Amino acid sequence: MKTTLVTILLALAAMPSAAQDLDLLIKNGHVIDPKNGIDRVMDVGIAEGRIAVVAPDVDAARADAVVDAAGLYVTPGLIDMHVHVFHGTEEDAYISNSYTSVPADAFTFRTGVTTAVDVGSAGWRNIRTFVDQAVNHSETRVLAFLNIVGAGMKGGAAEQDLRDMDPKLTAMTALKYPEVVVGVKLAHYEGPDWTPTDLAVEAGRQADLPVMIDFGRAEPPLSLETLFFDHLRPGDIFTHVYGNVSRRESIVENGRLRPFVLDAQQRGVVFDVGHGGSSFAYAVAAPATRAGLWPSTISTDLHAESTNAGMKDLSNVMSKFLALGMPLTEVIRATTWTPAEVIRRPALGHLDVGADADVAVLRLRDGAFGLTDSRGYRLPASQKIEAELTIRAGRVVWDLNGLAQQSFED
Repeated sequence: MKTTLVTILLALAAMPSAAQDLDLLIKNGHVIDPKNGIDRVMDVGIAEGRIAVVAPDVDAARADAVVDAAGLYVTPGLIDMHVHVFHGTEEDAYISNSYTSVPADAFTFRTGVTTAVDVGSAGWRNIRTFVDQAVNHSETRVLAFLNIVGAGMKGGAAEQDLRDMDPKLTAMTALKYPEVVVGVKLAHYEGPDWTPTDLAVEAGRQADLPVMIDFGRAEPPLSLETLFFDHLRPGDIFTHVYGNVSRRESIVENGRLRPFVLDAQQRGVVFDVGHGGSSFAYAVAAPATRAGLWPSTISTDLHAESTNAGMKDLSNVMSKFLALGMPLTEVIRATTWTPAEVIRRPALGHLDVGADADVAVLRLRDGAFGLTDSRGYRLPASQKIEAELTIRAGRVVWDLNGLAQQSFED
């Protein structure tokens, strides 16, 4: 009996001081969590796919695996508010189940993105195919704005068809897919007509969802001031805000921000970057941001024609706003908590204990960089954001330099 008791006591003494209740511990990183007002060095522990602890000093013995994030920034998984990931092989269908959309997982994780919001690639006629292909076959969390055009964003004449813009069917379909659909989208309409805008807003009203407007290409251009104050509701989204798009009024006139734009943002209109292949110009962004118009949400307009151009990826777009003078904490806010609020998904965009363990570990690199816009202009920059590690639902899905891997010793 005595020998057995001694054996048990010796075994207990040899055990770690704390049970290994964490699957992964990220130590020594500078945590930026805008929702919770955290901006300091802290540790983040993950267990069973969820955030288990966020504290100044968590015992490493509690974790099966430890990542040393000293000198790095730890944030909620990034949310890209404007992507096109309805990748398919349908001919002459542009972004809707065709080649110009891209597969989500191939482009999200490597830039810290864990949630991608497809805006308008699918309409009520093909949302089921979108869910089957883009949502169910992606590890990225894929959400969607439903196009007011039933056929989705097929380009050309299909997006001009007023007969296929049905607010009732769009709203009914959105409500049928509440786990995926977070809004309604209007894009690429070219006529001098408010009808498509009003049909999209009516669909949003019926489904109680926000509306995103890709506005313009009318001759003569329709009034942005009228759009912001007479057609959009607080919480609706104006994308490509810093674009210099033909046949669309700009928010900048003669090098100065137009006076009503800040009033519109104050009213509650959400201004989204939506960089894309042709929708971000320093000639607009520089004077607008100097005048105080920072984006509500920073996004890419990711598709096959933008990712190899000036846009590149979300961390590159974030770096542009850092170079323009936006504080890093606000850049992170515009890619985490604010988009979560805009799409009404309060479970996302933060590091609350119990939340899905979607985490980005970012490096702020110092050096000599060049950041190009959509018009062929280069902005010199001394810092650039780079994703070192991305964790989706507790699993490491991107690890640029093997931070979460064991060292090899020959």
